[in-house]
Amino acid sequence: MTDTRYESRHESWVALEAGADPAERTGALRRAHDTFTSAGRVVRPVRPLVAASWRRSARARVCPDGTASVELGEDELAAYRDGHPLARAMPVIRELMGAYARDGEHLVAVCDAQGRLLWVEGHPVTRRRADRMNFVPGARWAESAVGTNAPGTALTEDRPVQVFSAEHFRRPVHPWTCAAAPLHDPRTGRLLGAVDITGGDGLAHPHSLAFVQAVARAAETELALLAPPSTGAAIGLNALGRDEAVLMAAGRKVRLSRRHSEFMVLLACHPEGLTGDQLLVDLYEDESVTPVTIRAELSRLRRLLGPDLLCSRPYRLALPVDADFDTVARRLGSGAVAAAMNAYAGPLLPSSQAPAIVRMRTRLAGQLRAALIERADPGLLADWARSPWGAEDRTAWRALRGTTAT
Repeated sequence: MTDTRYESRHESWVALEAGADPAERTGALRRAHDTFTSAGRVVRPVRPLVAASWRRSARARVCPDGTASVELGEDELAAYRDGHPLARAMPVIRELMGAYARDGEHLVAVCDAQGRLLWVEGHPVTRRRADRMNFVPGARWAESAVGTNAPGTALTEDRPVQVFSAEHFRRPVHPWTCAAAPLHDPRTGRLLGAVDITGGDGLAHPHSLAFVQAVARAAETELALLAPPSTGAAIGLNALGRDEAVLMAAGRKVRLSRRHSEFMVLLACHPEGLTGDQLLVDLYEDESVTPVTIRAELSRLRRLLGPDLLCSRPYRLALPVDADFDTVARRLGSGAVAAAMNAYAGPLLPSSQAPAIVRMRTRLAGQLRAALIERADPGLLADWARSPWGAEDRTAWRALRGTTAT
Protein backbone atom coordinates (compact mmCIF):
# COMPACT_ATOMS: atom_id res chain seq x y z
CA MET A 1 0.00 0.00 0.00
CA THR A 2 1.29 3.46 -0.88
CA ASP A 3 2.22 5.58 2.11
CA THR A 4 0.30 8.64 0.94
CA ARG A 5 0.33 10.11 4.44
CA TYR A 6 4.11 10.39 4.19
CA GLU A 7 3.80 11.94 0.74
CA SER A 8 1.36 14.64 1.77
CA ARG A 9 3.54 15.76 4.68
CA HIS A 10 6.81 15.93 2.77
CA GLU A 11 6.14 17.62 -0.56
CA SER A 12 9.39 19.09 -1.87
CA TRP A 13 10.75 20.18 -5.21
CA VAL A 14 14.36 19.86 -3.99
CA ALA A 15 15.85 16.36 -4.07
CA LEU A 16 17.97 16.45 -0.89
CA GLU A 17 17.18 18.38 2.24
CA ALA A 18 20.01 20.08 4.12
CA GLY A 19 22.28 17.59 5.89
CA ALA A 20 21.14 14.52 3.97
CA ASP A 21 23.83 11.99 3.01
CA PRO A 22 23.78 11.49 -0.80
CA ALA A 23 25.18 7.94 -0.64
CA GLU A 24 22.70 6.86 2.03
CA ARG A 25 19.79 8.44 0.16
CA THR A 26 20.88 6.78 -3.09
CA GLY A 27 20.77 3.35 -1.45
CA ALA A 28 17.34 3.98 0.04
CA LEU A 29 16.00 5.25 -3.28
CA ARG A 30 17.30 2.23 -5.16
CA ARG A 31 15.53 -0.06 -2.73
CA ALA A 32 12.36 2.02 -3.09
CA HIS A 33 12.70 1.90 -6.87
CA ASP A 34 13.01 -1.91 -6.78
CA THR A 35 9.91 -2.08 -4.59
CA PHE A 36 7.92 0.05 -6.98
CA THR A 37 9.00 -1.70 -10.17
CA SER A 38 8.38 -5.14 -8.67
CA ALA A 39 5.29 -4.55 -6.53
CA GLY A 40 3.91 -1.14 -7.54
CA ARG A 41 4.26 0.27 -4.03
CA VAL A 42 5.75 3.66 -3.19
CA VAL A 43 7.74 3.66 0.06
CA ARG A 44 10.05 6.06 1.88
CA PRO A 45 11.95 8.19 1.07
CA VAL A 46 10.28 8.83 -2.31
CA ARG A 47 9.01 12.40 -2.68
CA PRO A 48 5.41 13.02 -3.83
CA LEU A 49 6.67 14.63 -7.04
CA VAL A 50 8.67 11.51 -7.86
CA ALA A 51 5.94 9.11 -6.76
CA ALA A 52 3.44 10.78 -9.08
CA SER A 53 5.96 10.69 -11.91
CA TRP A 54 6.75 7.00 -11.33
CA ARG A 55 3.05 6.19 -11.51
CA ARG A 56 2.70 8.10 -14.77
CA SER A 57 5.78 6.33 -16.12
CA ALA A 58 4.33 2.95 -15.22
CA ARG A 59 0.99 3.80 -16.80
CA ALA A 60 2.86 4.84 -19.94
CA ARG A 61 4.55 1.39 -19.86
CA VAL A 62 8.05 2.81 -19.75
CA CYS A 63 10.59 0.02 -19.33
CA PRO A 64 12.81 0.66 -16.26
CA ASP A 65 15.84 -0.76 -18.08
CA GLY A 66 15.46 0.88 -21.49
CA THR A 67 17.21 3.81 -23.13
CA ALA A 68 15.92 6.86 -24.96
CA SER A 69 15.26 6.67 -28.68
CA VAL A 70 16.73 9.17 -31.12
CA GLU A 71 13.86 10.69 -33.12
CA LEU A 72 15.68 13.40 -35.09
CA GLY A 73 18.59 12.56 -37.36
CA GLU A 74 21.51 14.93 -37.81
CA ASP A 75 20.20 16.78 -40.88
CA GLU A 76 16.61 16.94 -39.63
CA LEU A 77 17.77 18.11 -36.21
CA ALA A 78 19.91 20.92 -37.61
CA ALA A 79 17.07 22.37 -39.65
CA TYR A 80 14.55 21.96 -36.84
CA ARG A 81 16.56 23.62 -34.11
CA ASP A 82 17.75 26.47 -36.35
CA GLY A 83 14.11 27.43 -36.82
CA HIS A 84 13.07 26.80 -33.23
CA PRO A 85 12.18 29.84 -31.08
CA LEU A 86 14.67 28.74 -28.40
CA ALA A 87 17.59 29.10 -30.80
CA ARG A 88 17.48 32.85 -30.09
CA ALA A 89 17.95 32.19 -26.36
CA MET A 90 20.93 29.86 -26.70
CA PRO A 91 23.63 32.61 -26.53
CA VAL A 92 22.33 33.71 -23.13
CA ILE A 93 21.98 30.12 -21.89
CA ARG A 94 25.54 29.35 -22.98
CA GLU A 95 26.87 32.52 -21.39
CA LEU A 96 25.23 31.78 -18.05
CA MET A 97 25.75 28.02 -17.89
CA GLY A 98 28.70 27.18 -20.14
CA ALA A 99 31.58 27.79 -17.74
CA TYR A 100 29.62 26.33 -14.82
CA ALA A 101 29.02 23.13 -16.77
CA ARG A 102 32.61 22.79 -17.97
CA ASP A 103 34.18 23.52 -14.59
CA GLY A 104 31.80 21.22 -12.75
CA GLU A 105 31.92 18.47 -15.41
CA HIS A 106 28.20 18.90 -16.03
CA LEU A 107 26.05 19.07 -19.14
CA VAL A 108 23.66 21.79 -20.29
CA ALA A 109 20.69 20.57 -22.33
CA VAL A 110 17.77 22.34 -23.95
CA CYS A 111 14.74 20.43 -25.23
CA ASP A 112 11.57 21.33 -27.09
CA ALA A 113 8.04 21.06 -25.68
CA GLN A 114 7.86 17.39 -26.74
CA GLY A 115 10.98 16.54 -24.74
CA ARG A 116 13.31 16.16 -27.72
CA LEU A 117 16.85 17.27 -26.88
CA LEU A 118 17.95 20.04 -29.24
CA TRP A 119 21.27 21.01 -27.65
CA VAL A 120 23.49 19.02 -25.27
CA GLU A 121 26.75 20.79 -24.39
CA GLY A 122 29.35 20.70 -21.66
CA HIS A 123 32.33 18.76 -20.40
CA PRO A 124 33.54 16.31 -23.11
CA VAL A 125 34.12 13.39 -20.71
CA THR A 126 30.65 13.82 -19.26
CA ARG A 127 29.18 13.99 -22.76
CA ARG A 128 30.77 10.68 -23.68
CA ARG A 129 29.28 9.09 -20.56
CA ALA A 130 25.88 10.57 -21.35
CA ASP A 131 26.07 9.23 -24.91
CA ARG A 132 25.78 5.71 -23.50
CA MET A 133 22.24 6.40 -22.28
CA ASN A 134 21.32 8.36 -25.42
CA PHE A 135 21.28 11.71 -23.66
CA VAL A 136 22.15 13.23 -27.01
CA PRO A 137 20.69 15.81 -29.39
CA GLY A 138 17.69 14.41 -31.24
CA ALA A 139 16.74 11.93 -28.49
CA ARG A 140 13.31 12.17 -26.88
CA TRP A 141 13.39 12.55 -23.09
CA ALA A 142 9.72 13.22 -22.50
CA GLU A 143 8.47 11.63 -19.29
CA SER A 144 6.00 9.49 -21.24
CA ALA A 145 8.91 8.08 -23.27
CA VAL A 146 11.71 7.55 -20.75
CA GLY A 147 10.05 8.01 -17.36
CA THR A 148 11.01 10.36 -14.55
CA ASN A 149 13.80 12.81 -15.47
CA ALA A 150 14.27 16.52 -14.87
CA PRO A 151 13.59 17.99 -18.33
CA GLY A 152 10.73 15.58 -19.08
CA THR A 153 9.11 15.98 -15.68
CA ALA A 154 9.59 19.78 -15.74
CA LEU A 155 7.61 19.81 -19.00
CA THR A 156 4.89 17.59 -17.56
CA GLU A 157 4.56 19.61 -14.35
CA ASP A 158 5.32 22.93 -16.06
CA ARG A 159 7.54 23.97 -13.18
CA PRO A 160 11.22 23.60 -12.17
CA VAL A 161 12.15 20.20 -10.77
CA GLN A 162 15.22 18.38 -9.52
CA VAL A 163 15.70 14.63 -9.90
CA PHE A 164 18.38 12.81 -7.93
CA SER A 165 19.96 9.43 -8.58
CA ALA A 166 17.46 6.54 -8.34
CA GLU A 167 14.54 8.95 -8.44
CA HIS A 168 14.97 8.53 -12.20
CA PHE A 169 12.59 5.87 -13.45
CA ARG A 170 15.13 4.18 -15.70
CA ARG A 171 18.02 2.39 -14.04
CA PRO A 172 20.68 3.46 -16.58
CA VAL A 173 20.03 7.06 -15.44
CA HIS A 174 20.46 6.32 -11.71
CA PRO A 175 24.09 7.57 -11.57
CA TRP A 176 22.95 11.03 -12.65
CA THR A 177 21.35 14.06 -11.02
CA CYS A 178 19.63 16.82 -12.97
CA ALA A 179 17.65 20.03 -12.51
CA ALA A 180 15.44 21.60 -15.17
CA ALA A 181 13.04 24.50 -15.63
CA PRO A 182 10.42 25.03 -18.34
CA LEU A 183 10.78 27.79 -20.92
CA HIS A 184 7.78 29.76 -22.18
CA ASP A 185 7.04 32.22 -24.91
CA PRO A 186 7.13 35.50 -22.94
CA ARG A 187 4.14 36.93 -24.84
CA THR A 188 1.72 34.03 -25.19
CA GLY A 189 2.83 31.84 -22.27
CA ARG A 190 3.08 28.87 -24.64
CA LEU A 191 5.43 26.13 -23.41
CA LEU A 192 8.49 26.09 -25.69
CA GLY A 193 10.69 23.54 -23.94
CA ALA A 194 13.02 23.27 -20.95
CA VAL A 195 16.59 24.02 -19.92
CA ASP A 196 18.44 21.38 -17.91
CA ILE A 197 21.71 20.85 -16.11
CA THR A 198 22.85 17.25 -15.67
CA GLY A 199 25.78 15.77 -13.78
CA GLY A 200 26.71 13.98 -10.59
CA ASP A 201 25.61 14.08 -6.96
CA GLY A 202 26.98 17.60 -6.55
CA LEU A 203 23.93 18.93 -8.36
CA ALA A 204 21.62 17.57 -5.64
CA HIS A 205 21.58 20.95 -3.96
CA PRO A 206 18.99 23.73 -3.76
CA HIS A 207 21.42 26.05 -5.55
CA SER A 208 21.30 24.05 -8.78
CA LEU A 209 17.51 24.27 -8.88
CA ALA A 210 17.58 28.00 -8.18
CA PHE A 211 20.31 28.42 -10.80
CA VAL A 212 18.38 26.72 -13.58
CA GLN A 213 15.25 28.73 -12.66
CA ALA A 214 17.27 31.94 -12.97
CA VAL A 215 18.64 30.84 -16.34
CA ALA A 216 15.11 30.09 -17.58
CA ARG A 217 13.94 33.56 -16.53
CA ALA A 218 16.92 35.16 -18.25
CA ALA A 219 16.25 33.17 -21.43
CA GLU A 220 12.60 34.23 -21.46
CA THR A 221 13.64 37.85 -20.92
CA GLU A 222 16.00 37.57 -23.88
CA LEU A 223 13.21 36.17 -26.05
CA ALA A 224 11.01 39.10 -25.05
CA LEU A 225 13.76 41.60 -25.92
CA LEU A 226 14.43 39.98 -29.30
CA ALA A 227 10.77 39.75 -30.26
CA PRO A 228 9.59 42.34 -32.78
CA PRO A 229 7.88 45.36 -31.17
CA SER A 230 4.26 44.78 -30.42
CA THR A 231 1.88 46.68 -32.64
CA GLY A 232 -1.20 45.56 -30.78
CA ALA A 233 -1.98 43.45 -33.85
CA ALA A 234 -3.66 40.63 -32.00
CA ILE A 235 -6.97 39.91 -30.35
CA GLY A 236 -7.30 38.60 -26.82
CA LEU A 237 -10.40 36.56 -26.05
CA ASN A 238 -11.46 35.21 -22.66
CA ALA A 239 -14.47 32.90 -22.85
CA LEU A 240 -13.87 30.30 -20.13
CA GLY A 241 -16.13 30.34 -17.11
CA ARG A 242 -18.26 33.23 -18.39
CA ASP A 243 -21.39 33.56 -20.54
CA GLU A 244 -20.27 36.90 -21.99
CA ALA A 245 -16.77 36.76 -23.43
CA VAL A 246 -14.30 39.60 -22.96
CA LEU A 247 -12.39 40.79 -26.01
CA MET A 248 -9.18 42.85 -25.95
CA ALA A 249 -8.13 44.59 -29.18
CA ALA A 250 -6.37 47.82 -30.10
CA GLY A 251 -6.14 48.86 -26.46
CA ARG A 252 -9.88 48.36 -25.91
CA LYS A 253 -11.59 45.89 -23.60
CA VAL A 254 -15.10 44.94 -24.69
CA ARG A 255 -17.66 42.70 -23.03
CA LEU A 256 -19.57 40.91 -25.77
CA SER A 257 -23.20 39.84 -25.80
CA ARG A 258 -23.89 36.13 -25.50
CA ARG A 259 -24.54 35.72 -29.22
CA HIS A 260 -21.53 37.78 -30.22
CA SER A 261 -19.45 35.72 -27.78
CA GLU A 262 -20.45 32.60 -29.70
CA PHE A 263 -19.54 34.22 -33.02
CA MET A 264 -16.11 35.25 -31.74
CA VAL A 265 -15.30 31.82 -30.32
CA LEU A 266 -16.18 30.13 -33.62
CA LEU A 267 -14.25 32.65 -35.69
CA ALA A 268 -11.25 32.33 -33.36
CA CYS A 269 -11.27 28.57 -33.94
CA HIS A 270 -11.51 28.98 -37.72
CA PRO A 271 -8.92 31.53 -38.85
CA GLU A 272 -9.53 30.38 -42.43
CA GLY A 273 -13.09 31.72 -42.11
CA LEU A 274 -16.65 30.40 -42.10
CA THR A 275 -19.50 30.96 -44.51
CA GLY A 276 -22.88 32.22 -43.39
CA ASP A 277 -24.33 28.75 -43.89
CA GLN A 278 -21.63 27.19 -41.72
CA LEU A 279 -22.27 29.71 -38.95
CA LEU A 280 -25.99 29.04 -39.21
CA VAL A 281 -25.48 25.30 -38.66
CA ASP A 282 -22.94 25.82 -35.88
CA LEU A 283 -24.97 28.35 -33.92
CA TYR A 284 -28.66 27.55 -34.32
CA GLU A 285 -30.67 24.42 -33.64
CA ASP A 286 -33.83 26.18 -34.81
CA GLU A 287 -34.17 25.49 -38.54
CA SER A 288 -36.47 28.51 -38.92
CA VAL A 289 -33.51 30.88 -38.42
CA THR A 290 -32.48 32.34 -41.77
CA PRO A 291 -29.17 33.60 -43.23
CA VAL A 292 -30.58 37.12 -42.86
CA THR A 293 -30.33 36.69 -39.08
CA ILE A 294 -26.64 35.74 -39.38
CA ARG A 295 -25.88 38.74 -41.56
CA ALA A 296 -27.66 41.09 -39.18
CA GLU A 297 -25.77 39.76 -36.15
CA LEU A 298 -22.44 40.00 -37.96
CA SER A 299 -23.22 43.53 -39.07
CA ARG A 300 -23.77 44.53 -35.45
CA LEU A 301 -20.56 42.73 -34.43
CA ARG A 302 -18.60 44.55 -37.14
CA ARG A 303 -19.86 47.92 -35.88
CA LEU A 304 -18.75 46.93 -32.38
CA LEU A 305 -15.31 45.68 -33.38
CA GLY A 306 -14.52 48.18 -36.11
CA PRO A 307 -14.60 47.79 -39.88
CA ASP A 308 -11.03 46.50 -40.23
CA LEU A 309 -11.29 43.61 -37.79
CA LEU A 310 -14.09 41.48 -39.20
CA CYS A 311 -13.83 40.45 -42.85
CA SER A 312 -16.42 38.72 -45.03
CA ARG A 313 -16.62 36.16 -47.86
CA PRO A 314 -15.93 34.10 -45.84
CA TYR A 315 -16.46 35.66 -42.42
CA ARG A 316 -13.10 35.75 -40.65
CA LEU A 317 -11.03 37.84 -38.25
CA ALA A 318 -8.29 40.00 -39.72
CA LEU A 319 -5.91 39.42 -36.79
CA PRO A 320 -4.73 36.32 -34.89
CA VAL A 321 -6.55 35.51 -31.67
CA ASP A 322 -4.98 34.61 -28.33
CA ALA A 323 -7.86 32.79 -26.63
CA ASP A 324 -7.87 31.35 -23.12
CA PHE A 325 -9.45 28.09 -24.27
CA ASP A 326 -6.65 27.68 -26.84
CA THR A 327 -4.10 28.14 -24.05
CA VAL A 328 -5.66 25.25 -22.12
CA ALA A 329 -5.71 23.04 -25.21
CA ARG A 330 -2.06 23.83 -26.06
CA ARG A 331 -0.89 23.03 -22.56
CA LEU A 332 -2.80 19.76 -22.57
CA GLY A 333 -1.27 18.92 -25.92
CA SER A 334 2.23 19.39 -24.54
CA GLY A 335 1.46 17.35 -21.41
CA ALA A 336 1.51 20.34 -19.04
CA VAL A 337 -1.60 19.25 -17.13
CA ALA A 338 -1.01 21.39 -14.05
CA ALA A 339 -0.55 24.47 -16.20
CA ALA A 340 -3.67 23.62 -18.20
CA MET A 341 -5.70 23.30 -15.01
CA ASN A 342 -4.31 26.62 -13.81
CA ALA A 343 -5.49 28.31 -17.03
CA TYR A 344 -8.94 26.69 -16.96
CA ALA A 345 -11.32 29.28 -15.53
CA GLY A 346 -14.38 27.12 -16.12
CA PRO A 347 -16.45 25.68 -18.98
CA LEU A 348 -16.47 27.48 -22.32
CA LEU A 349 -19.48 29.87 -22.48
CA PRO A 350 -21.31 27.64 -19.98
CA SER A 351 -24.86 28.76 -20.81
CA SER A 352 -24.50 28.55 -24.58
CA GLN A 353 -26.63 25.96 -26.34
CA ALA A 354 -25.16 26.59 -29.79
CA PRO A 355 -24.34 23.10 -31.16
CA ALA A 356 -20.72 23.87 -32.06
CA ILE A 357 -20.04 25.60 -28.73
CA VAL A 358 -21.54 22.68 -26.82
CA ARG A 359 -19.24 20.29 -28.70
CA MET A 360 -16.18 22.43 -28.05
CA ARG A 361 -17.07 22.92 -24.39
CA THR A 362 -17.64 19.21 -23.86
CA ARG A 363 -14.47 18.23 -25.69
CA LEU A 364 -12.16 20.63 -23.81
CA ALA A 365 -13.62 19.81 -20.40
CA GLY A 366 -13.47 16.09 -21.18
CA GLN A 367 -9.84 16.25 -22.28
CA LEU A 368 -8.81 18.16 -19.16
CA ARG A 369 -10.82 15.90 -16.88
CA ALA A 370 -9.31 12.76 -18.44
CA ALA A 371 -5.80 14.19 -18.10
CA LEU A 372 -6.38 15.01 -14.43
CA ILE A 373 -7.68 11.52 -13.70
CA GLU A 374 -4.75 10.00 -15.58
CA ARG A 375 -2.31 12.22 -13.68
CA ALA A 376 -3.84 11.13 -10.34
CA ASP A 377 -2.47 14.20 -8.58
CA PRO A 378 -4.60 14.70 -5.45
CA GLY A 379 -4.19 18.49 -5.45
CA LEU A 380 -5.24 18.91 -9.07
CA LEU A 381 -8.12 16.45 -8.70
CA ALA A 382 -9.30 18.28 -5.59
CA ASP A 383 -9.26 21.58 -7.49
CA TRP A 384 -11.48 20.02 -10.16
CA ALA A 385 -13.84 18.13 -7.86
CA ARG A 386 -14.40 21.11 -5.57
CA SER A 387 -15.04 23.56 -8.40
CA PRO A 388 -18.61 24.53 -9.37
CA TRP A 389 -18.33 22.51 -12.59
CA GLY A 390 -16.77 19.45 -10.93
CA ALA A 391 -18.85 19.23 -7.76
CA GLU A 392 -21.17 16.59 -9.24
CA ASP A 393 -18.44 14.71 -11.12
CA ARG A 394 -18.60 11.32 -9.40
CA THR A 395 -15.80 9.84 -11.47
CA ALA A 396 -13.44 12.65 -10.44
CA TRP A 397 -14.44 12.26 -6.78
CA ARG A 398 -13.76 8.51 -6.96
CA ALA A 399 -10.39 9.20 -8.54
CA LEU A 400 -9.61 11.72 -5.79
CA ARG A 401 -10.52 9.23 -3.08
CA GLY A 402 -8.25 6.70 -4.78
CA THR A 403 -5.27 9.05 -4.54
CA THR A 404 -5.82 9.74 -0.84
CA ALA A 405 -6.67 6.21 0.33
CA THR A 406 -4.29 4.81 2.89
